[in-house]
Amino acid sequence: MVKLQLSIKAELENVTNLVPASDDFEYFFQVKCNSCHEVHPKHVSLNRKEEREVSGGKGNTAHFVWRCGVCKRESSAKFEPTKDQAYAAENGQFAPLLVIECRGLEFVGFDPRGTWKCEGSNGAVFSDVELTEDGWNDYDEKAALPVGITDFESEWSRA
Repeated sequence: MVKLQLSIKAELENVTNLVPASDDFEYFFQVKCNSCHEVHPKHVSLNRKEEREVSGGKGNTAHFVWRCGVCKRESSAKFEPTKDQAYAAENGQFAPLLVIECRGLEFVGFDPRGTWKCEGSNGAVFSDVELTEDGWNDYDEKAALPVGITDFESEWSRA
């Protein structure tokens, strides 16, 4: 078992508190088998609300149960009980987002697709943020300022 921490960084223009928009946010990760070291060619998805039985696990559950297509080994992953943290580091610096306990697999990539939310400099909430390759841009009417998120990056490390 290993605990992995996902950290993110981005250039934030006049916004703060970047987080997934809902508790049932669907995370998309690239997964690697620790047994044969094969990286699955597609992103896999998991969220905090769904749990699955682990084979032979005496009632144990995980948020993600996966059987490697190459070596056929079953692996699992489970979110740590902490809530998602808002991205609150200095602009352009990595900050932790979540921690996942992994058994037999590792996550090696993250795709930020899905709906995120953030706050403008005066507290205006932007709850429909889609992070694409080009980033996200909007206009804060209350503050009369452009807002945006660009240069999104992520990294995995041991927690």
